[in-house]
Amino acid sequence: MIASDLAMALDPAAFAARATGFTLDDWQRAALRTASPRMLWCVSRQAGKSATAALLALHTATYHPGSTTLLLSPSQRQSSELHRKVLDAHRALGSRATAEAETALRLELANGSRVVSLPGRTDATVRGYAADLVIVDEASRVEDALYHSLRPMIAVRGGRLLALSTPYGKVGWFHHEWTEGGDAWERTRVTAYDCGRIASTFLDEERRSMPAAWFRQEYECSFEEAEDAVFRADDIRAAFSDEVRPLFGGTL
Repeated sequence: MIASDLAMALDPAAFAARATGFTLDDWQRAALRTASPRMLWCVSRQAGKSATAALLALHTATYHPGSTTLLLSPSQRQSSELHRKVLDAHRALGSRATAEAETALRLELANGSRVVSLPGRTDATVRGYAADLVIVDEASRVEDALYHSLRPMIAVRGGRLLALSTPYGKVGWFHHEWTEGGDAWERTRVTAYDCGRIASTFLDEERRSMPAAWFRQEYECSFEEAEDAVFRADDIRAAFSDEVRPLFGGTL
């Protein structure tokens, strides 16, 4: 038992396998084992990204006493769904992580750690926390202002930030960090074709039943142009330059 607990403490992938009873995909093992403080997961629908993030949250709470993990999504319903995955994994592990309080929005462990589910509607709903791990689910649909209010939460504790999502157009902070965020981020991209649990026959059916751009977005992790866009996002960015001085030499 001691050897097993030590192995799970040192290896979040072993912890996840024990909690789920399933064989993890290669990308899930790598994503759980990374020590990177900034992580972007651009992952297909139904490829296991939310379940993997929930396992990372529970591992942090279990083996980092006194830690705070925040779960955020565009709505409370989505955050609660992610939190339910944390609770399911916690119950599967039994006494390894004794709970002192357990609700639909919060898990508090005997070691002083807590996992808190928050709505991501506005930055006003999430202020006031200092966190060791912040997980943003459906990140491409989270507003820029909320994202910028999240970052100070990890400043004091040297916390980690994980954003996971399918793409949602060539706009917003998730797209910006994916394409222009530089080496600060570790990026993981997993299409539906990389997930053995999604049958090729199902994907063929999906491809026939939905617009091509929507299929590429949902299953191939492609950042597509907004359907109602008048100009392409790349063309708009190309129209701006820091090298051109204002016409009248001043600032507006």
